Amino acid sequence: MPLSHSLAALLVTVIWGLSFVVIKLGVATTPPLLLAALRFLFAAIPAVFFVPRPKTSWTNVVAYGFFLGVAQFGLLFAAIALGMPASLASVVMQAQVFFTILFAAVLMNERPGPHQIVGGLVAGFGLVLIAWPRMTGGGAGPFLMTVIAAACWGVANIVSKRAGRVDMLGYIVWSSLVAPLPLLSLSLWLDGPAAVIAALTRMDGGTLAAVAYLAYPTTIFAFGIWAYLLSRHPAATITPFALFVPVAGILGSTLILGEAMHPIEAVGGAIIVLGLAFNVFGPRLMRRGAV
Repeated sequence: MPLSHSLAALLVTVIWGLSFVVIKLGVATTPPLLLAALRFLFAAIPAVFFVPRPKTSWTNVVAYGFFLGVAQFGLLFAAIALGMPASLASVVMQAQVFFTILFAAVLMNERPGPHQIVGGLVAGFGLVLIAWPRMTGGGAGPFLMTVIAAACWGVANIVSKRAGRVDMLGYIVWSSLVAPLPLLSLSLWLDGPAAVIAALTRMDGGTLAAVAYLAYPTTIFAFGIWAYLLSRHPAATITPFALFVPVAGILGSTLILGEAMHPIEAVGGAIIVLGLAFNVFGPRLMRRGAV
């Protein structure tokens, strides 16, 4: 893969890592599903009036918008609002790497290598360590919601690969149109019209800044680049770059939010990152071991 593509993937993961901090700050003042709806509304409008529609099927665009916008981010925003720490969410969401590789193997015949299987098993053990103490307390729901969100991200990655080589800016902008109405409807149902109206009429500069960060660098730029890279390289080559998302997420959460992981969560998170690292560097290590 060209160096420019590697650097672009790294930049995307840093932007995504810091977005967990922004989400945590945003849901403190705004209902989570409403915040997610605003994110995709501003990602789509006014850009949709200037960016051509991508040359792929409407079914593909709608599927990507649903799994990425409604399913992945609806669940993630709600999980963080219910108490999932931003730092831990940034780690757990990287299970999307292995969900993507699994779905690509099943649906697209992209067979994973031995290092990817080992990396997935190691990361799975890390998830079990994080989940174990949460399964008996109030953290079980937010944790499971985050894992399901990661699986939805994996589905969205496969949908974007099936779109082929299309204009990725148009793909992201037009698929963003899918999410706002379902997310707003869910917010009205779960939070109530009074809470939604109050949040909209009392939006401050911090909320607007959070929406802007989530709509533009995180959604249009980052997901556009990510989808572009996935359309030109195997999923198993691109998705492991998400290794760097928790690094940015944990650093940002520590410095800005003052979050600290419990020891078992830190160990589990480190094991997940180890699994991701083996997924990235496994072939090189295995070649050296064979010499």
